[in-house]
Amino acid sequence: MAKAPKSPKAAPQKNEAAQPGFAIEKLYVKDASIEVPGAPQVFTNRTAPQINVELGNSATKLDDGVFEVSIKVTVTAKIEETTAFLVEVTQCGIFAIKGIPDENLEAVLAITCPNILFPYAREAVSDMVTRAGFMPVLLNPINFEALYAQQQAEQNTSQTPS
Repeated sequence: MAKAPKSPKAAPQKNEAAQPGFAIEKLYVKDASIEVPGAPQVFTNRTAPQINVELGNSATKLDDGVFEVSIKVTVTAKIEETTAFLVEVTQCGIFAIKGIPDENLEAVLAITCPNILFPYAREAVSDMVTRAGFMPVLLNPINFEALYAQQQAEQNTSQTPS
């Protein structure tokens, strides 16, 4: 009795497991807050506020090949010494990342994922500021690749014996 030929679909499945994969599982706002400590007096001052933006990002492994990446954006607006408003948004995403070599995984988590999350955080900040009664704050695009390179250079400098 002759053996049945192997299914042609079996071989590609083995190859697919070795292929890199990237998927967005979920995007969500983990935390959002706005404070207007000087209201209502702050609205009577017509001086344009000075805007300060702080940004941080982090990644947490949830499961094998599954990561939560978050970016935290803090926007502080001051008129002279008075805080007009303070907005904090933590935008997160759950990403499935398979088949990426370990030496490249950190870059994917620090560059690719934040690039996906940032437009959502920017929209949340602008919406919250507008709802608080101020002109929208439109955050400039962030070059996460340059930030990552700078971070790597600083780490290499701090690890080099002097």
